[in-house]
Amino acid sequence: MDTISLSVGLDYAPGKVQVCVLDQAGQVLRNRWTSDEWRAIVAVTHDLGTVRRAAIEACSGAADLADELIAHAGWPVVLAHPGYVSRIRRGPDKSDWSDARLVADLVRVDYLPQVWLAPTEVRELRLVVRERMELARQRRRCKQRIGAVLREQRCFAPPRLRAWSKPWLAWLREDATVSPAARWLIGRRLAQLEALAGQLAQVHKHLAEMTAEDPLVQRLLAEPGIGPVTAWMLRAEVGRFDRFNRGRELARFCGLSPRNAATGKHQHTAGLVQAANGELRSVLIEAGHRLIRYQSRWAELAATLRGLGKPGSVVAAAVANRWMRWLYYRLVAVS
Repeated sequence: MDTISLSVGLDYAPGKVQVCVLDQAGQVLRNRWTSDEWRAIVAVTHDLGTVRRAAIEACSGAADLADELIAHAGWPVVLAHPGYVSRIRRGPDKSDWSDARLVADLVRVDYLPQVWLAPTEVRELRLVVRERMELARQRRRCKQRIGAVLREQRCFAPPRLRAWSKPWLAWLREDATVSPAARWLIGRRLAQLEALAGQLAQVHKHLAEMTAEDPLVQRLLAEPGIGPVTAWMLRAEVGRFDRFNRGRELARFCGLSPRNAATGKHQHTAGLVQAANGELRSVLIEAGHRLIRYQSRWAELAATLRGLGKPGSVVAAAVANRWMRWLYYRLVAVS
C-alpha cells in the first residue's frame, strides 16, 4: 500500500507551532499545537504518511526552524511570503488554526507565494548589518534633534560652514548663541553622537572580519562606486545574485523600479515600488549619486534624464536602477 503524501502548514509563534496536515485531496488530517522543537513537529505527522510539501510563514525564527526541519527531518520546507498570504486569506477573522490550514493548502496546490530561505551565513550577516542600520538611524535622529534645537533658538551657523564638518562642530560647541537649557541639550546630543560613532566603528570592524573571505563582497568592493557599507548591505539583503532570473527582477527587489499605475487606456507610473527594503533602496540611491558624480557613463545618463525634465531624485533612482541591472550581469556568476 502506498504511503499517503502529506502537505504541512506551520504557523510559528515563540515556543510553539500550529501544525496543519492535509492529504492529497486537501482533507485536514490533523491541526494542533505542539512545541517549536523539530522532533515534536515531526511527531505530529509520523503516523499519517510521508511529508512531500511543507511551508512556514516567514517571520522571526521561522528560517531557523525551517533549517532544522530540512537538515534533521529531511522535509522540503519553504518560506511563505506573509504579505501575500494575508491578501489571499478569506474574511476578516484570523486564527492560528486557519493560518496553518491556509499555508498547508497553498503549498499543497503549489500556489504558495515564497520568499528566499537564506543560508545561515547570510542570516548571521543580516543580524550585524541591521544592527549597523539601527545605529545609523539613531545617529541621524540625534543630528535632527540638534538641528531642531538650533532652529528653535533661531541660531544659524555662518554660511561658509558646512553642517557637521569639523569647523561647524567647533562653532556649535564654542560660538553658537543658545540658552543654557539648549546648551545642555546640545551637549547631551553631542555626547550621544560620540558614543554612536564608537559603536559604529566596532560594528564596521566586525563586518569587515565577517566578510574578509566572502568572494561576493570582495568582488563588490572591486566595483567603482561601491564602498564597504553598500557591499555589506547587498550581500546581506540580496544574498545571491543568481536567485534572480534577470537584472530587472533584482532592481525591482531592491525597490528601484517604477510602480505601474495603469488603468484602461491611461498608462503611467506612480513612484517607486513600495514592497522593498527601504534602507537597501536608500543605500543604492546614494550610490547612484556617487556614480553620477564620478563616472562618465552614468553622468551622461543623468544628463539625458535631466534634459527630459526629470527632477534630481528621479534621476538618481533611475541611475541606481540601471546600475543594478548592469551589475547583475557582471556578478551573477560570482554568487
